[in-house]
Amino acid sequence: MVALTACASMADASTNSALPDMTATLREQRVESASIAVIRNGRVVLTGAWGMAGPDRAATVATPYNLASLTKPLTAEVILRLVSAGQLSLDEPMDRYWSDPDLSRDPRRMKLTVRMALSHRTGLPNWRDAKGLAFDHDPGTTTGYSGEGYQYAARYAERRTGQSFETLGHRWLFAPAHMPASGYVSAQGETVPIAVPYDDAGKPLPVERVTRYNAADLAHATARDYARFLIDARNDRGLVASVAAERSRSQANLTPELCIGTKAASCPPWTGFGLGWQLLGFPDRTTMLHTGKDAGAFTFAAIDRASGDGIVILTNSDNGWRVILPILERTGSDPKLIAFLRGQMN
Repeated sequence: MVALTACASMADASTNSALPDMTATLREQRVESASIAVIRNGRVVLTGAWGMAGPDRAATVATPYNLASLTKPLTAEVILRLVSAGQLSLDEPMDRYWSDPDLSRDPRRMKLTVRMALSHRTGLPNWRDAKGLAFDHDPGTTTGYSGEGYQYAARYAERRTGQSFETLGHRWLFAPAHMPASGYVSAQGETVPIAVPYDDAGKPLPVERVTRYNAADLAHATARDYARFLIDARNDRGLVASVAAERSRSQANLTPELCIGTKAASCPPWTGFGLGWQLLGFPDRTTMLHTGKDAGAFTFAAIDRASGDGIVILTNSDNGWRVILPILERTGSDPKLIAFLRGQMN
């Protein structure tokens, strides 16, 4: 922590010279590459990249990665800024503007709201199966992680505003956050190549070009760009006070699920889903946290709302989860966050 604080003048640093070398850690855990951005007091102070982003291609701080489910906080931010601008509503029924055809005969669709979607309380599954989309539970009655809920909210935003969600994302998030290497639709092979995914045996997986946005998955960014977004989210940029307060409030209690048995010892007093983020309610502060996992990718982002200290970790490996704790420890990250994450692995 002391060494990183001493380097605070290196805002938006582009090298890993002041960071511990993670090469050996990646090799030990069979992770092809990692790119990180360290945040202190609301500023990006250090960035670094190690390993291979693809065959014969070293990872650099300019390499974009598949964000996997770190896409969800981006989508939530776009929508919350639109709510703050009076163009969307957290609590009006989305059915007034958008209804998935698969749910046309189910009256429960009329209860779906943005608040439910962003806090995983729609009652919809993570993804629809071959039979189509159907409710697992009544909306608003239980918590269930759902990419479909985020897609639903994005389509509502499109219908409500008359603009594509890619356009809304650029206008309300990527441009003001100065995230030029980021977006919902990948430009693999056209600009900077995206990090190639690898399976747990170290075999490269196909990189499919994304030509249509997914509000819950597959957006891409560099660690530094995502850190810029993370700082803006912590600072509630673009949000009116009432919406910022709702984003920071637990909308869905996760304590009974996450803090059972021996795991309770390392849990904060409360934890839940906010609007776009998992929230860890420590006695003196709240941490915003999210992870992402796809085939050949594992990603992590967290920031302390009070201090502005945080980190973004992007990897291109099925084994990426193995390096999260070592990187957090070696970068002097919050001991309470580390203890919570270690407890969840037991």
